[in-house]
Amino acid sequence: MQAEQLRYLVMNALQDMKGVDVRVLDVRRMTAITDFMVIASGTSDRHVKSLARNVLDKARAQDVRPLGVEGEQEGEWVLVDLCDVVVHVMQPQVRDFYNLEKLWSVEAPAADAVPPAAAARRRR
Repeated sequence: MQAEQLRYLVMNALQDMKGVDVRVLDVRRMTAITDFMVIASGTSDRHVKSLARNVLDKARAQDVRPLGVEGEQEGEWVLVDLCDVVVHVMQPQVRDFYNLEKLWSVEAPAADAVPPAAAARRRR
Protein backbone atom coordinates (compact mmCIF):
# COMPACT_ATOMS: atom_id res chain seq x y z
CA MET A 1 0.00 0.00 0.00
CA GLN A 2 1.30 3.45 -0.95
CA ALA A 3 2.02 6.02 1.77
CA GLU A 4 -0.81 8.28 0.56
CA GLN A 5 -3.34 5.44 0.66
CA LEU A 6 -2.16 4.40 4.11
CA ARG A 7 -2.50 7.98 5.32
CA TYR A 8 -6.13 8.04 4.16
CA LEU A 9 -6.79 4.67 5.78
CA VAL A 10 -5.42 5.98 9.10
CA MET A 11 -7.39 9.21 8.84
CA ASN A 12 -10.62 7.31 8.18
CA ALA A 13 -9.96 4.89 11.05
CA LEU A 14 -9.44 7.80 13.46
CA GLN A 15 -12.48 9.71 12.19
CA ASP A 16 -14.66 6.57 12.43
CA MET A 17 -13.95 6.46 16.17
CA LYS A 18 -14.38 10.23 16.69
CA GLY A 19 -10.70 11.10 17.06
CA VAL A 20 -10.24 14.70 18.20
CA ASP A 21 -8.12 17.31 16.37
CA VAL A 22 -6.62 14.87 13.84
CA ARG A 23 -3.59 16.36 12.08
CA VAL A 24 -1.34 15.03 9.34
CA LEU A 25 2.27 16.16 9.11
CA ASP A 26 4.17 15.54 5.90
CA VAL A 27 7.72 14.89 7.12
CA ARG A 28 9.21 13.44 3.95
CA ARG A 29 11.68 16.31 3.58
CA MET A 30 12.64 16.26 7.27
CA THR A 31 13.40 12.61 8.00
CA ALA A 32 13.87 9.24 6.37
CA ILE A 33 12.07 7.52 9.25
CA THR A 34 8.58 7.95 7.82
CA ASP A 35 6.59 9.91 5.23
CA PHE A 36 3.68 11.06 7.38
CA MET A 37 2.95 11.53 11.05
CA VAL A 38 -0.67 11.50 12.07
CA ILE A 39 -1.50 12.98 15.46
CA ALA A 40 -4.88 12.67 17.15
CA SER A 41 -6.32 13.09 20.60
CA GLY A 42 -8.66 10.86 22.53
CA THR A 43 -10.89 12.01 25.36
CA SER A 44 -9.80 9.31 27.84
CA ASP A 45 -7.36 6.44 28.13
CA ARG A 46 -10.08 4.08 26.89
CA HIS A 47 -10.76 6.32 23.87
CA VAL A 48 -7.02 6.57 23.06
CA LYS A 49 -6.73 2.78 23.15
CA SER A 50 -9.86 2.36 20.98
CA LEU A 51 -8.57 4.83 18.39
CA ALA A 52 -5.22 3.04 18.15
CA ARG A 53 -6.90 -0.37 18.03
CA ASN A 54 -9.16 0.76 15.17
CA VAL A 55 -6.12 1.99 13.21
CA LEU A 56 -4.44 -1.39 13.76
CA ASP A 57 -7.57 -3.33 12.77
CA LYS A 58 -8.10 -1.31 9.56
CA ALA A 59 -4.42 -1.61 8.62
CA ARG A 60 -4.35 -5.36 9.22
CA ALA A 61 -7.52 -5.75 7.14
CA GLN A 62 -5.49 -4.33 4.23
CA ASP A 63 -2.53 -6.66 4.99
CA VAL A 64 -0.46 -3.82 6.49
CA ARG A 65 1.48 -5.08 9.48
CA PRO A 66 2.73 -2.58 12.05
CA LEU A 67 6.44 -2.40 12.78
CA GLY A 68 5.58 -1.71 16.38
CA VAL A 69 2.99 -0.48 18.85
CA GLU A 70 3.90 1.30 22.08
CA GLY A 71 1.83 2.55 25.01
CA GLU A 72 -1.27 0.39 24.60
CA GLN A 73 -1.34 -0.61 28.25
CA GLU A 74 -1.29 2.91 29.71
CA GLY A 75 -3.46 4.68 27.14
CA GLU A 76 -1.95 8.13 27.60
CA TRP A 77 0.02 8.02 24.35
CA VAL A 78 -0.16 5.15 21.89
CA LEU A 79 2.27 5.08 18.99
CA VAL A 80 1.50 2.90 15.99
CA ASP A 81 4.38 2.56 13.52
CA LEU A 82 3.09 1.56 10.09
CA CYS A 83 6.43 2.37 8.43
CA ASP A 84 5.30 5.03 5.94
CA VAL A 85 2.85 6.47 8.47
CA VAL A 86 3.51 6.85 12.18
CA VAL A 87 0.39 7.42 14.26
CA HIS A 88 0.41 9.19 17.63
CA VAL A 89 -2.83 8.97 19.61
CA MET A 90 -2.64 10.98 22.83
CA GLN A 91 -4.68 12.37 25.65
CA PRO A 92 -4.94 16.17 25.32
CA GLN A 93 -2.67 17.03 28.25
CA VAL A 94 0.08 14.73 26.93
CA ARG A 95 -0.32 16.18 23.45
CA ASP A 96 -0.07 19.73 24.79
CA PHE A 97 3.05 18.87 26.79
CA TYR A 98 5.00 17.23 23.93
CA ASN A 99 3.60 19.49 21.18
CA LEU A 100 4.71 17.25 18.30
CA GLU A 101 3.13 19.57 15.74
CA LYS A 102 5.58 22.31 16.67
CA LEU A 103 8.50 19.90 16.96
CA TRP A 104 7.94 18.60 13.42
CA SER A 105 6.87 21.86 11.77
CA VAL A 106 9.03 23.70 9.29
CA GLU A 107 10.57 26.70 11.00
CA ALA A 108 13.13 29.31 10.11
CA PRO A 109 16.72 28.06 9.86
CA ALA A 110 18.75 28.23 13.06
CA ALA A 111 20.82 31.17 11.72
CA ASP A 112 17.63 33.25 11.45
CA ALA A 113 16.69 32.35 15.01
CA VAL A 114 19.75 34.09 16.50
CA PRO A 115 18.84 37.13 18.63
CA PRO A 116 19.57 40.43 16.81
CA ALA A 117 22.27 41.49 19.30
CA ALA A 118 24.16 38.23 18.82
CA ALA A 119 23.84 38.48 15.05
CA ALA A 120 25.28 42.02 15.12
CA ARG A 121 28.31 40.81 17.12
CA ARG A 122 28.91 38.06 14.53
CA ARG A 123 29.05 40.56 11.66
CA ARG A 124 31.89 42.59 13.20
